[in-house]
Amino acid sequence: MAELLHITERSSWEAARAAGTYEMSTRGRTLEEVGFIHCSLRHQLPQVAEMLYSDTDPSALVVLVIDSERLTAPVRFEPPEPALPNAGGEDGEGARGGGAAEEFPHIYGPLPVPAVVAEEPWHGNSPTV
Repeated sequence: MAELLHITERSSWEAARAAGTYEMSTRGRTLEEVGFIHCSLRHQLPQVAEMLYSDTDPSALVVLVIDSERLTAPVRFEPPEPALPNAGGEDGEGARGGGAAEEFPHIYGPLPVPAVVAEEPWHGNSPTV
């Protein structure tokens, strides 16, 4: 299984479970608006969570563990949108500085609920893994 992660508000995930598909791209923006669902690899998640959800109670968030082999939509690894500070590494070059930006997985279509193989709580920048 190739594991992808997506952090979201628990209420959005609960609505998706009832509907059968998840169609939020990122905080406050839908798949239809953005064109893909933002995901992360495990080592990328703390930076993404800090950028998007630093003002949110961690208990209101959930990390979706996605089995990419269960997806029907294509996954592409691309530079972050918008550029994340230090996305290219510790030296700060990243997407803004001229170094090669680290790429993040993007799902180009709806996320079927059965592709989510686990839900993990988020505890600030220390996920329970």
